[in-house]
Amino acid sequence: MTQSNSRTYRLGEIVARLGGELVGDPGAEILRMATLESAGPGDLSFLSHPKYRRQLRATRASAVILARGERDATTLPRILCEDPYVYFARAAQLLSAEPRPAPGVHPQAVIEAGAIVPDSATVGPGCHIGRGTRLGERVVVDSGCSVGDGAVIGEESRLYPSVTVYPRCAIGKRAVIHSGAVIGADGFGMAPDGDRWIKIPQTGRVIIGDDVEIGANTTIDRGALDDTVIEDGVKLDNQIQIGHNVRVGAHTAMAGCVAIAGSTRIGRHCAIGGAARIFGHLEIADRVTISAAAVVTKSITRAGAYTGVLPSAPSREWARTVAHLRGLDQLAMRVRELEKRLSKPRKKKR
Repeated sequence: MTQSNSRTYRLGEIVARLGGELVGDPGAEILRMATLESAGPGDLSFLSHPKYRRQLRATRASAVILARGERDATTLPRILCEDPYVYFARAAQLLSAEPRPAPGVHPQAVIEAGAIVPDSATVGPGCHIGRGTRLGERVVVDSGCSVGDGAVIGEESRLYPSVTVYPRCAIGKRAVIHSGAVIGADGFGMAPDGDRWIKIPQTGRVIIGDDVEIGANTTIDRGALDDTVIEDGVKLDNQIQIGHNVRVGAHTAMAGCVAIAGSTRIGRHCAIGGAARIFGHLEIADRVTISAAAVVTKSITRAGAYTGVLPSAPSREWARTVAHLRGLDQLAMRVRELEKRLSKPRKKKR
């Protein structure tokens, strides 16, 4: 599978833009990124792991991206760099840049009084832009989006079709929000009153920083009193649920179907695997990695990798099981010590 782009780059141009050391023909023409196995003429590929050296020897790519230590692994034109996978990501952005729609407001869009829509912005058919809403320069709001009263969308952000942004929410610069995402719906705040529930009005907002990407059908709830905050550079996959008053630290990434309950604080530079569950009112330290499907019931105060999931059971039984599991290390040490004592030959009594 290749990624197509209408523009042709010369290899020397790519290095001039992205850096790295060029070995071979700077005039090699590059149209696309491709895997080593599927690449052909006009394709730029990359070697990110030594186990793919065999595919490197057989590739038909016009050029490849290699680690500096792999300089002599091929005679093809090549770009040497510190991290081929990161370089691939940047080259893919360059080669696969999606053209922006022409600026302007579609005749079938509704722009309410007091909304600020600059001439450089694009508003597609069927969109609704609320009263007092502000769109930044070169913002793209694709078809069928709803942006509520008083919301703010930062410059060069893009909302794909059918995104909903509730009133007063703020989205930073260069955000990418994919179809079906809902920003600022009410958090799940209910007070039990005998046999019924009393809804607690959710009066906070959602504040999203710069360079954030939000996947399709992801939902981020507004705060009950304070705001729900997604800091700069956060990357959220599809179908993630962020509860009210959560704060997600800068440059944290989450895979699909993660759920974070209300008022939890996630640190910076964290990585959370798919379908992980994090209980409410917890603190997660910076640079924590949580494995896929893990269930986090207590705060994590130190950086590191964490894994854990148990089948469901009655709550008290489940809690006892977890308590026993946490004592297994000490129990194992005691068993080993006992085995050592028992293995020593006993002295015969005279």
